[in-house]
Amino acid sequence: MGFLNAVRSFIIVFNYFCMAFTILLNLIYIIQLFVSLVRVHKNYNKTFSDDFHSYADSDNLLPISLIIPAFNEEENIVQNVRSLMKINYPMFEIIVVNDGSTDKTGELVINAFHMHKIETSIRSQIPTQKIEAVYYSKKFPNLLYVQKENGGKSDALNAGINISRYPLFTCLDADSRLEKDALLRLSMEFIKDSRTVVAGGLVRIANGSKIVDGELKGFSMPKKIIERFQIVEYYRSFLMGRVFWNASNSLLIVSGAFGLFRKQTVIDVGGYKINTVGEDMEIIVRIHRYMKKKRKKYRVKFDEFSICWTQGPMSMKDIRSQRRRWQIGLMDTLISHFGMTFNPRYGFVGLLSVPYNWIFELFGAVVEVIGYFLIPFTLIMGELNMFFFVMYFLLSVALGVILSEGSLVLEQYTHRAAMNAKQSISISVYAILENFGYRQMITLFRVEGILKYRKLRKTWGKIKRKEFEQ
Repeated sequence: MGFLNAVRSFIIVFNYFCMAFTILLNLIYIIQLFVSLVRVHKNYNKTFSDDFHSYADSDNLLPISLIIPAFNEEENIVQNVRSLMKINYPMFEIIVVNDGSTDKTGELVINAFHMHKIETSIRSQIPTQKIEAVYYSKKFPNLLYVQKENGGKSDALNAGINISRYPLFTCLDADSRLEKDALLRLSMEFIKDSRTVVAGGLVRIANGSKIVDGELKGFSMPKKIIERFQIVEYYRSFLMGRVFWNASNSLLIVSGAFGLFRKQTVIDVGGYKINTVGEDMEIIVRIHRYMKKKRKKYRVKFDEFSICWTQGPMSMKDIRSQRRRWQIGLMDTLISHFGMTFNPRYGFVGLLSVPYNWIFELFGAVVEVIGYFLIPFTLIMGELNMFFFVMYFLLSVALGVILSEGSLVLEQYTHRAAMNAKQSISISVYAILENFGYRQMITLFRVEGILKYRKLRKTWGKIKRKEFEQ
C-alpha cells in the first residue's frame, strides 16, 4: 500500500511539474517574442535608412562562392542555378557539387550550361571523398560543376570549400531560392563588423508563392492545410528565436539552406562534420567553441531581411521525417559538445544558449509528450481538480495563440505588403488552429527522433517537394 501511495504521489507531483514546465516554456517564448519585436523594429528602421544598393558595384564587397551540394536533384537543380545567376552581387561564383547522384542531375547541369570537363588543381585543405571530374563553361564562366563520389552533404560542402576561390562562401540547398538582394544584404554584415565569421539569413516557406528571378511576384495561400501550418511555424521558429539569440551573440544554428561563412574560419575548425544530419548546427557550435578557446573576438550574425525561400514538405509523412532529423541533429550536436554546457569559459553560449537547448528544445519535448498522456489520465482517475485542469488548458492555449499571432506581427516587419488583408486574416486563423493538434504532432515527432537517435543519426533521407512556381 505504501508503494502505491508513493507512486500516486510521484504521478501527482510530476503532473504539476509538466504543467509548470509547459507554462514556463511558453512564457520564455513570449519573452523572446517581445525582445525580437523591439530588435526587428529597430533593425527595420536602420536597415531601410541605409542605401545598401549603393554598394552593389563597390570594390569593398568581398567576393562570394555559392556552394550547392546536390544529390538526386534533377527536378530543381537547373532552375535553381539559373535563378542564382541573376542575384544582385558584383562578384560571385557558383559551384554545384554532385555528390554521387544516381539520377540525371549531372547530365542536366552539363547540357543546360554547355559545360566541358577540365583539368584543374584542387587544394585539399579538408579531407573529402574522391573528386572525379570538374566541368567549366565558357558561356557561364562563374559556374563550376563538380562530380564526386558519394560522401553525404557535409562531404560535398567540404569539397566545394576546397575548390572555391573566394574568402566568403554560402551553402545553399538545391531546392531553395535566394531573393535577389539577399546576398548583398548578408554580405554587409562582414563589412559593417570585421569580427563577423558567420551570417545567417531568414528561411521562408515558398509554398503558394510565385518567385521569379529572385523576386516575390505574388503570395497566395497554399492548398494544403499542412503547408499553411508550416508558414506560421517558420515565422515563429526561424524568425523569433534567431533574432533573440542573435542579440547576445549566442546563436547556435544558421540554417543549412542559407548561411554565409568566412571560409578560413571554417577551414580552421576542420570543415563540416560528416556522418551527422545536423551539420548546419554542429559547425556553428564548433565555431563558437574554437573562437572562445582561442580567445578571438568574433560575431555570429543573423539578418532577418536576407531571405531565402524553400519548399516545405507537403505531407505529414515527410514532415515527420524532417522533424525527426532536426531533433536528431540537435541531440547529436549537444552530445558532441557536452563540455560547453554551463561552462563559463564559453560565455553566454555555454551558460545560456547550450543549456536552453538541452532543457527546453531537447528534453522539453519529452516532458511535454508525457504531459499529453499523464495529465488526462490523472484527471480521469480523479486525482486532478477539473477547474485547475481547465484553467491550465486555457492558459496554455492562450499563450500559444499569443506566440503564434505575435510571430505574424514580427513577420510583417521583415516582408511588408507580401500578404493582403484577407490573406493576413486567413494566416491568423491558422496561427490559432495550429495549437489544436499540429503543434502536438510536431512534438511527438521530435520525441520519436530522440528515441531513434542511434538508428537514424547518420541517415539523411529524401523529402518530396514540388517545384517553384515561375
